[in-house]
Amino acid sequence: MSKEVMTFWDHLDELRSVIIRVLVVTVIAAVVAFCLKDEMFAIVLAPRSSDFITYRLMGVEPFNVSLMNTGLTEQFLIHMKTAMYAGVLVASPYIIYMLFRFVSPALYDNERRYATLLCGSGYLMFMLGTAINYFLIFPLTVKFLGTYQVSPDVVNMLTLQSYMDTLLMMSLVMGIVFELPVVSWILGRMGLVNAQMMQSMRRHAIVAILVVAAIITPTTDAFTLLLVALPIWLLYELSIVIVKITK
Repeated sequence: MSKEVMTFWDHLDELRSVIIRVLVVTVIAAVVAFCLKDEMFAIVLAPRSSDFITYRLMGVEPFNVSLMNTGLTEQFLIHMKTAMYAGVLVASPYIIYMLFRFVSPALYDNERRYATLLCGSGYLMFMLGTAINYFLIFPLTVKFLGTYQVSPDVVNMLTLQSYMDTLLMMSLVMGIVFELPVVSWILGRMGLVNAQMMQSMRRHAIVAILVVAAIITPTTDAFTLLLVALPIWLLYELSIVIVKITK
């Protein structure tokens, strides 16, 4: 059967409809998150206390990192920004689905199959990266930096803005880093990289991984640095396997 031919303005109307639906769903999710302030910030602020599940499993001694506010409107703006990020995160499956549905009619069957695999795996890897950051990397960073003192006479007074910026930045970076196997698969399909090339560059990749890990975790703690570098190295090794089986 022949597909119905759409004009440029038909595509534009369809795109506008998709954007409006995506914005409506995202705003609704953000409003719900804004109303659930206590529950949302209980999750966001959990890593600052030794009651957090990661610390309990590691047997960390009791501690609590106190946060302070220095701006008149800072807490309200952070509340709005956090709710917005939560809304985008919750609505992200719907956003991906709507964008894929918009572009899928222009794809062939095999292209649609690869696009589905690409979108699904990319989304899962990004969420896995943010989850590992929230449950492992960010808590250890907060524990080290929040309790580090050059002298008992100097008290740490961390701001809420600094805490939230660090959490969001590290979550975004780890989510992007975990896209390495997906990017490697794309490059392998395009013939730009192969397994032999990646194996020969393993030592250079390890150095680059350590540099990236040092940027993600601005601490002098070698244990935390290696803890961040290990999953990235495993992703690189997984990427080699993926490229090797990609024809």
